[in-house]
Amino acid sequence: MRYTLIDQSHGSIKSDVLSGLTVALALVPEAVAFAFVAGVSPVVGLYGAFMMGIVTSLFGGRPGMISGATGAMAVVMVSLVAQGNAMGDGLGLQYLLATLLVAGLLQIGAGLMRLGKFVRMIPSPVMMGFVNGLAIVIFLSQLGMFKSGGEWLEGAAMWTMLGLTALTMAIMIVLPRITKQVPEALFAIVVVSAVVIFGSIPTETVSSFITARGGDGISAGLPSFAMPLIPMSLQTLTFILPYALILAAIGLIESLMTLNLIDELTETRGEANRECIAQGAGNIVNGLFGGMGGCAMIGQSIINIKSGGRGRLSGVVAALTLLGFILFGATYIEMVPIAALVGVMFMVVIGTFAWNTFKILNKVPLSDVLVMLTVTGMTVAFDLAVAVLAGVIMSALVFAWENALRIRARKRIDEHGIKHYEIYGPLFFGSTTLFLTKFDVSGDPDEVIIDFGESRIMDQSAIESINKLAEKYQQAGKEVHLRHLSSDCITLIKRAEKICDINVLEDPDYFVAIDTIRKEHARVAKQLAVAK
Repeated sequence: MRYTLIDQSHGSIKSDVLSGLTVALALVPEAVAFAFVAGVSPVVGLYGAFMMGIVTSLFGGRPGMISGATGAMAVVMVSLVAQGNAMGDGLGLQYLLATLLVAGLLQIGAGLMRLGKFVRMIPSPVMMGFVNGLAIVIFLSQLGMFKSGGEWLEGAAMWTMLGLTALTMAIMIVLPRITKQVPEALFAIVVVSAVVIFGSIPTETVSSFITARGGDGISAGLPSFAMPLIPMSLQTLTFILPYALILAAIGLIESLMTLNLIDELTETRGEANRECIAQGAGNIVNGLFGGMGGCAMIGQSIINIKSGGRGRLSGVVAALTLLGFILFGATYIEMVPIAALVGVMFMVVIGTFAWNTFKILNKVPLSDVLVMLTVTGMTVAFDLAVAVLAGVIMSALVFAWENALRIRARKRIDEHGIKHYEIYGPLFFGSTTLFLTKFDVSGDPDEVIIDFGESRIMDQSAIESINKLAEKYQQAGKEVHLRHLSSDCITLIKRAEKICDINVLEDPDYFVAIDTIRKEHARVAKQLAVAK
C-alpha cells in the first residue's frame, strides 16, 4: 500500500477533518470509562487514546481505522494494576506501563514474522459472530450510562436521558436524507449539546460523568517521557510476561478483525502485518509516556467510516483534537451531554450488527449457525480473543469432519491381474480410519497399486496409515505401490522414509517400468542359474 497522509482518491480533506472531529468527541467518554475499568486515572486513558491514535494513523496498515483505549484490554489491565499495587505501594500503573512495552515488542515481532495474514483465514461465520457479539457488547456498555451511583435513573432524569438519546439518533437518521455534506454524528452532538446548554436541561454531562466516578476532569499537560519505575528482576518479568502475552494477543486479534471489517465496508484492502507493527509501536509509546495503551476500536472506526473518513488524516485529526481537548478544551468538552454520545454509540450498534444473520439462519449449514451463535455468546460472556479462538477451532473441526467423510476408493483389476485402488479425497488425520477400511488385504492379488491422482497425503497421520497398510500387504506376501503422488506428497513421503517403507512410483508409465523390472529379474535369475 502506497503511503499517503492525505488521500483524496477515496475521500476528501473536508470529510477526513470533520469525521476526525466527530471521532474525537466520541473518544472522550470511552477513554475515560475504560480508564476507570482498568483502575487508572482518566487522563491516563485519554493519553492512551491519543498516542495509540496518532501512531497507528500515521504508520498503520489501515487508513481510516481508529485506535485507542479499549474495553477488551481494560478488563485484563484491571487485574494487572491491582496485583501491581499489591506488590508495591501504588506501583500498579508502573507495572502496566512496563507490560505495555513487552506487549508492544511482541506485536511488532508478530508483524515482522508476517503473522497478520492469518486473519484472512478466519471463517465468515466467526467474523459474523464476532461483529454481532461486539455490537451487543457496545450496546450493553452504553446501558451503564443510564445509571447513577450503580442505580438506574428514575423519573424525569431517565426520561430526559432517553429523550436526548432519541433526539440524537433521530438527527443521525434524518440528516443524511437532507444532506451528506455534514457528518451526522458531529451535527447531532452539537445540536443536542446546544439544546442542553441553552435550554438549561438538567442531565449528566462528561464533567458529571467523570466526577461521579472519582475523577478530577480531563484537563492536563502534554504526556512526558519516563521509564517505568519497577524493579528490574526475573520476578518482575515472570509477573508481567503472561499479561503482556494476553494483551498483545487481544490487541492484535481485535485490531486485525476490525481491519478486516473496514476492508469490507470500504471495499479496499489494508496491510495486516504493517498494522501489527504500528499497534506494537503505539503500545511501546504508551509505556514510555504514561498512557494505558489499547488497540483498534471498532465503534469509533465505524463512526469514522460512516462520517466519510477514509484517509490517515481522519485518524490524525481525531488524535490531535483529543490532545487539544486535554490541553485547552476540557471545559467545553465536559459540557457535552452523555446522552448525545450514547445516541451516537447506539447508531453504531445498529450499523455494526449483521442484521442479515436472521435471514440466513435457515439457509446455511447448521454447523455455521452454531459457530456464529457460539462466537456471539462468548464475545459477550468472555472476551474477543477467547471467542474468536473458539470459533476458529470449531470451524476447523467441522471442516476436518466433513472432509474425513469424503475419502473414497474406486477399485478395478487390470489385464495384468494387478488391482488398482483409485483414491479420491484428502488423506489426513481425520480420514485415515475410513481410508484403511477401503482395502481387502487378504482378498487382493499379489500386486496392488494405490493411485493418488485425485487425492493428497496431508500429514504424518496419513503417512502412518499408509505404512500400516503396507505392512499388512507385506505380511501377506504382497507388493503395494503408490502412484501419481504430487511432488510435495513425494517429498513428504521421502522425509519419512525412516519410518515409512513404501515403494513410490514416480514414473507415470507404470507398466513400462514393471515390464523392465520383470525382464531384469528374469535376466539375473537366468545368469544365476547358468552360474550354478
